[in-house]
Amino acid sequence: MAVNEKDVELIVKQILNQMGGTASSGAASPVTAYNGASSVMASGSIPSTAKVAMLVEKERFEVKEFPIPEVGDDDILVKVEGCGVCGTDAHEFKRDPFDLIPVALGHEGTGEIVKMGKNVKKDSAGKDLHIGDKVVTCMIFKDDPEITMFDLNKQNVGAADVYGLLPDDDYHLNGWFSNYIFIRGGSTVFNVSDLDLDSRILIEPSAVLVHAVERAKTTGILRFNSRVAVQGCGPIGLLCIAVLRTMGIENITAVDGNAQRLEFAKRMGANQTVNFNDHQGIEALTKAVEDSFGGHLADFAFQCTGNPKAHANIYKFIRNGGGLCELGFFVNGGDATINPHFDLCSKEINLVGSWVYTLRDYGTTFDFLKRAKGIGLPVTDLITHKFPLEQINEALKTNLAMTGLKIAVITPPGA
Repeated sequence: MAVNEKDVELIVKQILNQMGGTASSGAASPVTAYNGASSVMASGSIPSTAKVAMLVEKERFEVKEFPIPEVGDDDILVKVEGCGVCGTDAHEFKRDPFDLIPVALGHEGTGEIVKMGKNVKKDSAGKDLHIGDKVVTCMIFKDDPEITMFDLNKQNVGAADVYGLLPDDDYHLNGWFSNYIFIRGGSTVFNVSDLDLDSRILIEPSAVLVHAVERAKTTGILRFNSRVAVQGCGPIGLLCIAVLRTMGIENITAVDGNAQRLEFAKRMGANQTVNFNDHQGIEALTKAVEDSFGGHLADFAFQCTGNPKAHANIYKFIRNGGGLCELGFFVNGGDATINPHFDLCSKEINLVGSWVYTLRDYGTTFDFLKRAKGIGLPVTDLITHKFPLEQINEALKTNLAMTGLKIAVITPPGA
């Protein structure tokens, strides 16, 4: 870049001031910006390399160092503070179903802007962006200019790239399981500085449920007084309960086989629980769900597991003319066997599928997290285990063992 004499003088004054020299006041500030410069950078040093947890083979990450790319006019460099471990990460770790290895995973991440290009002024919702702001990403635009924050499109992120699920390239800093991530121009980014770290880590999975509930509402069945069954009380099912509860739906039955998770479901807003291990056969299980609603079947159900048998069972829990949202199958979990006549047609079930989220769902999700906190739902208690980046293999194994709820990889301050 071209630097004139005034730029040089300003730079020298700032350096002297930071070193305790006698340069005139007004030259130094926490954020350094130069006339004609191509980027804005936080005070303090940014290392020349970043640590990236690279999945190099099935069930094995290696923490590698890569050069931090030069930040262009439209790019942002973010110092990672934390990232949740998603079931998708666990599937990739175990089986590589997307054929991405070697890959830098992690898409439930958040961090602080430390450097950004001169063209970066606002986030994807029109909010100002500055050095030091806390951010999350949603998608990377491909060739569809119609995907914007405020239109009424129905398109989910299946049509776009997502950080943490990108094929490896010359940048390498493509996933949130790292200490720095390189956000390139054309990406979506949101300023979420008004949320605490644990809440920010839960934005991406919460958006999945905000989207699912929006899909459910298209049936016209989901109302304040609806009887709702939620099957599967992992993080997704528990967040589903919380979203429903913040909407004012109070008659919620949680169905799962883990007593500890069912207890947490009550904390998240369910007022009845059914442990399927206590009931032999689908008839007995259906009767237990019916009894939980005072002798009524559910008006609506959310199927939040990736188990085909669970999908086949849930139709039995729903009344004639009721609704079902299937959101549990983020990857191919196999075929489910239902009887279309008895399970779907004769009952006139209103069935919707849900997969990930749209760009607009992110804005709604920020408000959901604030509302959940406001009414006392312990959403951030979902994060039961935190690991440093160097222990990422243990983090993924903990997720697969289902010994906790939400697992997170955290970058300690100063790391």
